[in-house]
Amino acid sequence: MTPRPPTDVSVCIVSWNVRDDLLACLNSIYGPESRVSFEVIIVDNASTDDTVAAIKQHYPIVKLITNEENRGFAAGCNQGIQQAGGRYILLLNPDTIVPLNALDELVSFADEHPQAGIIGPQLLYPDGRLQYSCRHFPTVAAALFRHTFLSRLVPGARSVTDYLMSNWDHNETRAVDWVSGACMLLRRELIEDIGLLDDQFFWGSEDVDYCWRAHQAGWQILYTPQPQVIHAVGHSSNKAVIPTIINFHRSMYRLYSKHLAGWFGSRWLVGIGIWLRAALLIGHTLLQRIFSTRRPHQRR
Repeated sequence: MTPRPPTDVSVCIVSWNVRDDLLACLNSIYGPESRVSFEVIIVDNASTDDTVAAIKQHYPIVKLITNEENRGFAAGCNQGIQQAGGRYILLLNPDTIVPLNALDELVSFADEHPQAGIIGPQLLYPDGRLQYSCRHFPTVAAALFRHTFLSRLVPGARSVTDYLMSNWDHNETRAVDWVSGACMLLRRELIEDIGLLDDQFFWGSEDVDYCWRAHQAGWQILYTPQPQVIHAVGHSSNKAVIPTIINFHRSMYRLYSKHLAGWFGSRWLVGIGIWLRAALLIGHTLLQRIFSTRRPHQRR
């Protein structure tokens, strides 16, 4: 009997309470006929919005893994990877729309660049604006100036521009430090070489960490402007803003401790800075909620 050829790409999606986004994402994947063979693996992190029932009804073909609790993004990805049979594994957020022939283009590009362990396509917001989905590795200065009050005091800070690579038009293939885990193609040989994602990153920085480890092992990280994947950003995290801020900054500290920390005291100082940043963002969120609830009463 002739052995069955391997699947070209396993698409792994981790979901949490984004049923409608996930169904739209699956519609885009299964809509056009693809030249490459693929499978879809969904890991649901204990959604309460009938995601599991909807998937079983509309897409019984997918491999569905259901968790009894929210295990986080990295752990969910690892569950999917362990069930994947593809030559490549595409980590894909549920709030994405995959264009016609995107899987074909990604697999073709990866086959042409065997030195690349990780490949990231161009990501666009739903309104067509560019997302900075490939970046330089983060620095303490970039973290201090990005999304804090310091960004208003020093708009256009060079540390942030360098980090985001925003002085480049993103219209050519380029080797980069890291690409966004919202749509990240992994070569199976890379996974066999460096292992799974670090599941201690509950949400945030797991993609930076994995790309860092890939670089350390001698693999190349490539960004390609084609295909262009639509990414809505934050639809899961918007349902739990304050826990997301906490988890994001906890992951930020873990990333610093693993790859950036120098002398012991720096961990203490940077740790204070990270949690102060988190506290400011939480405070800002709470103030927005207070004012948003008061506005209707003020108009009466």
